Amino acid sequence: MDERLLVGAPEPEEREPERTLRPTALDEFVGQTKLKETLGVFLTAARRRREPLDHVLLFGPPGLGKTTLAHIIAREMGAQVRVTAGPVLEKAGDLAAILTNLGPGDVLFIDEIHRIPAAVEEILYPALEDGKLDLVIGTGPAARTVELRLQPFTLVGATTRAGLLSTPLTARFGITHRLDYYDTASLKTIVLRSAEILGCPIDDEGAGEIARRSRGTPRIANRLLRRVRDFVEVAGESRISAAGARGSLDRLEVDHFGLDELDRRILATIVDRFAGGPVGLSALAHSLGEDKGTLEDLYEPFLLQSGFLTRTPKGRVATALAYRHLGLAPRTATGPLFDGPA
Repeated sequence: MDERLLVGAPEPEEREPERTLRPTALDEFVGQTKLKETLGVFLTAARRRREPLDHVLLFGPPGLGKTTLAHIIAREMGAQVRVTAGPVLEKAGDLAAILTNLGPGDVLFIDEIHRIPAAVEEILYPALEDGKLDLVIGTGPAARTVELRLQPFTLVGATTRAGLLSTPLTARFGITHRLDYYDTASLKTIVLRSAEILGCPIDDEGAGEIARRSRGTPRIANRLLRRVRDFVEVAGESRISAAGARGSLDRLEVDHFGLDELDRRILATIVDRFAGGPVGLSALAHSLGEDKGTLEDLYEPFLLQSGFLTRTPKGRVATALAYRHLGLAPRTATGPLFDGPA
């Protein structure tokens, strides 16, 4: 399948290492079992009816396979995929130009769709619902509305912040799926597959060690695999063993929970500077010198799901697991941190 890239998308040569590890068919996609089963039914039904798949919204933390699934949908439908991102679509004309150039059955993939400006989002509504564009030509008394018919297409929207999508836009997606973090067994399968593609010999135990430290995220698993491969090759070893993976990941400061240096700084800051919490996101970001969006989108979801943090109406609170991970005695229920709502 040919891929036509739009302005703002990475150049092919920059994307190639990641693309080579991506599955190209639904059967090759590891994990997300429920999503695969239901999506497979919808794809089969659409092919039998010889019509485009209904519009699809994929949401969840970064690195779980939203972009990969968009390309798989296009390939399974025998269609071409156009790729863009919400921040790139600054004006209504930007999106109108893309939509009018779509061929019959094409898949339009919009990453970070929650970042589309409101004015641009407005022209999506008739495009998704009625397959048309209503454009205003001219200004003042001479202005007139022109209706353009669009070829049938499938929009695949991806977002890490589903709560920021407007209700009218969300309602126009016929298929909505959340992607969850992967278990260790699925990540191990992904690591073994990626190692084979990269021509990198690896032990079963070595793959398991990388999988356990990958934060439930295939993108991180593949990134760690490539970095461990670098360490092992420079050390002159012929394959990635459990010991080699463990030593490499320790040098990368990725611990056995998959927490990196910034994760530990987040936990340590909450414990040391804010007595374990509760602490608001802004105060935490200022203390760390990091962007609020980075903390909220990239770090907090995993820390919450793994049980290192909890969120209360007053802010983030470090759990007993976080204290133990930092080598500290957990706080007691009578301590000052439990004065607020739990």
